[in-house]
Amino acid sequence: MALLAFLGAAAAGLLGAGALVLLRHRSLTVSLTVVSAVAVTAMLAGTLAVAWAMFLSAHDLTVVTTVVAMAAVVSLATALLLGRWVVARSRALTLATRTFGEGGSFDAPGEPATAELAALSRELEATSSKLAESRSRERALEASRRELVAWISHDLRTPLAGLRAMAEALEDGVAAEPDRYLRRMRTEVEHLDSMVGDLFELSRIHAGAMELTPSRMSVYDLVGDALAGADAVAREHGVRLVGDRVAALPVEVDGKEMSRVLGNLLLNAIRRTPADGTVAVTAERSPGGVVLAVIDGCGGIPEEDLPRVFDTGWRGTASRTPPGAGLGLAIVRGIVEAHRGQAAVRNVTGGCCFEVTLPVAEA
Repeated sequence: MALLAFLGAAAAGLLGAGALVLLRHRSLTVSLTVVSAVAVTAMLAGTLAVAWAMFLSAHDLTVVTTVVAMAAVVSLATALLLGRWVVARSRALTLATRTFGEGGSFDAPGEPATAELAALSRELEATSSKLAESRSRERALEASRRELVAWISHDLRTPLAGLRAMAEALEDGVAAEPDRYLRRMRTEVEHLDSMVGDLFELSRIHAGAMELTPSRMSVYDLVGDALAGADAVAREHGVRLVGDRVAALPVEVDGKEMSRVLGNLLLNAIRRTPADGTVAVTAERSPGGVVLAVIDGCGGIPEEDLPRVFDTGWRGTASRTPPGAGLGLAIVRGIVEAHRGQAAVRNVTGGCCFEVTLPVAEA
């Protein structure tokens, strides 16, 4: 009898599996209905096979068949209702998904859903949040690019116009002091070369093509070299450099690139600090690593501008605009982040504090 029941149920199961394969691209409601029908049919086939083997009376066979038929009706109705409910939740989720595909944000349907649909909804919400952040960053980068192009166009036009005028004066023989014109032309060419170098460095950073050659060195030596390199510019501007709070902490960095970082920060601080002011450099250990700080006397930066200080092309207000194309701090951030560090700025009494945090070299 067990074999007969198994054979009857297996036959129904095979038919149901074939139906599921044929209907695999149809709605979930159809699949649930087929599954429910297979379960009832398998039970009915097994029951009828056993009843036939046991030679039940016609009355008993009718009763058994009626009971199974009632169970089939209830099962099919339940499957239809469940399928329609799941399909409705799926359609609501599909409609909600279209919103962030069109540039909006994803708002999960408020109706209750199955655990799988709820998990999918949470993943879509997380993806929507990431896409919104990405779009925001893209808009900020595009604004920075437009601003950079505007500044570069302006900064290139001025020296080029001057070079053209001086070259024409020399060519026409109307220059009263040719040597002075030549010295001025050389200065302008060096300025243009510096701008082109900054642009090339920034393009390497953005393209991820910067190749670092890290080596173990002391922060004390890095700061000492940077202060020595900036001393002449500081004297020219009447600014005093102070570096008496620099600890001899080990770091593993590319010496050339980090010297450029410190040089850019020091030149930026010197140019924005009034005569008779002070620019201080400190280096100390913190829970996050080694913190290098350059503190100037610029008077501070408006709070609303602080998040943009390291953006490409940002140069602040006209009264605070230093020479150059506004690439120095963007290069600083790119080099520091390539060293797995962080660059930040905050206002302090009388000026600003630019901080570079680097990982401590392993012992």
